[in-house]
Amino acid sequence: MRRWAADEHGSTTIETALGFSSLVLIFSLLLAGLMTVATYISAIDTAGAAARAAAIGEPYTPSRGEVIIEESGAKITATATIPSFFGAISAHAVFVNEQSLTQP
Repeated sequence: MRRWAADEHGSTTIETALGFSSLVLIFSLLLAGLMTVATYISAIDTAGAAARAAAIGEPYTPSRGEVIIEESGAKITATATIPSFFGAISAHAVFVNEQSLTQP
């Protein structure tokens, strides 16, 4: 029985190291996923703010990423693209062009 126990020496250390590294990997992926969701929410907010600003004729500069504004008739579409851990995240917002409503 003693010989069998001698062959198992150090196995607990290896199992603990593998288990701990697996937990670190899982929590890292979870954190990256949460950061991606936060980036998407930020992209939605940035697109909405840019579209609102363009609808009333005000300039808008995003804090990060880039915004593309397109006018189509009485609509203004803003597309915000923000870099993220897993790639660029983009969101769209559409507002009515208020300047076109006030012109005769």
